[in-house]
Amino acid sequence: MPTEHPLVSLVIPVRNEAGNVAVLLGEIAEAMGPLDVPWEVVFVDDGSTDDTFAELRSLHDSHTGDGSAVRVVRFRRNFGKSAALAAGFEAARGAVVITMDGDLQDDPAELPRLLAQLDQGYDLVSGWKKVRRDPLSKTLPSRLFNRILAWVSGLPLHDFNCGLKAYRREVVQEIRLHGELHRFVPILAHAKGFRVGELVVNHRPRAHGRSKYGWGRLVQGFLDLHTVLLLTRYASKPLHLFGGTGLCCLLMGLAANAYLATLWFLGIRPIGNRPLLLLGVLLMILGVQLVSLGLVGEMLISQQPDEQKSYSVAERLE
Repeated sequence: MPTEHPLVSLVIPVRNEAGNVAVLLGEIAEAMGPLDVPWEVVFVDDGSTDDTFAELRSLHDSHTGDGSAVRVVRFRRNFGKSAALAAGFEAARGAVVITMDGDLQDDPAELPRLLAQLDQGYDLVSGWKKVRRDPLSKTLPSRLFNRILAWVSGLPLHDFNCGLKAYRREVVQEIRLHGELHRFVPILAHAKGFRVGELVVNHRPRAHGRSKYGWGRLVQGFLDLHTVLLLTRYASKPLHLFGGTGLCCLLMGLAANAYLATLWFLGIRPIGNRPLLLLGVLLMILGVQLVSLGLVGEMLISQQPDEQKSYSVAERLE
C-alpha cells in the first residue's frame, strides 16, 4: 500500500494584503501540486482595514470541497504578528506547519526545499534571506540584531526573523507566542531541545507598500531579547536570576557597612556623612527586594495560572 503523506498546514498572517492573497494562494498551489502531499492554508487576518477579508472569504468559498482547504481566522482588530501566528498554530491541523509572510516577498517555490530539509532530522527549519531585496534602512538593523542574537543565544543562525519557516507540529504546540516573540521562535525552540536548521531561500522585492521595520524596531528588539533570555533560561527558576543578583547586592551592602562599623569601633568617626554608608544601605535594600521578587516569581509559577490568549477572534471560516 502507498504511504500516506502527512498533512502540511501553511499559516500566513496578513494585514491589508487584498491584492496579494489570491496571487499567493495560486503560487502555493503551483509549488505544492507536484509533491502529491495534502495541504491546507490558514490565513490569519490581523485586523485588515481594506478588502483582505472579502478576498479571503471568496478564496475559502471557491476552494471548499477540493483537495486543498483554505481556512481563515479574522481578528477583531490588529493584535500583531505573534498573536496571528499563535492563532494560526492553534487552527492548523497538519503534522507539519509552514509559516510565510503574505506580502509576496517569501517565495512559495521554496516550499519543497523546506520540506526536504525538515526530513533531514530537523524539528524546525528557518529560512535565510541571504540576498535581501530590501532597503538598507531595513537590512542593516536586521544584520546587526541577528549577529547579537546568534552570539547571545548560542544558536548560529543568520536570519532569526525570516517569515519562511517549517516546523514539526510538536514545536508549535510547545511554543507560546505573545508580544513580539515571533522574532525569537528559533531560540525558543532551541531552548526546549528541538533541533533547528537553516536554509538559504529566495527573497523577492516588495511589489508595493512600505515596510514597517527599520532602526526603530531595533530598540524594541533589544528589549524583547531580555524577555527571551528570561523565558529560556529562568522561566522555571526566577529565584536563580533575581535571588542571585539580590544576594550579591546584599553581600556588597553588608561588606560596606561592616567596614564602616569597624571604623566606628576603632574611633574613626563620624561615618554618617560618608557616601559609602548610603551606598551600603541602598545595596542591602535592593538585595532584599530582588530576593523577594524571585520568591514571588516562584510562588506564581507554583500556582500555574490559566493561560490567557492575547487576541480575540471575530470569525472563523472552516
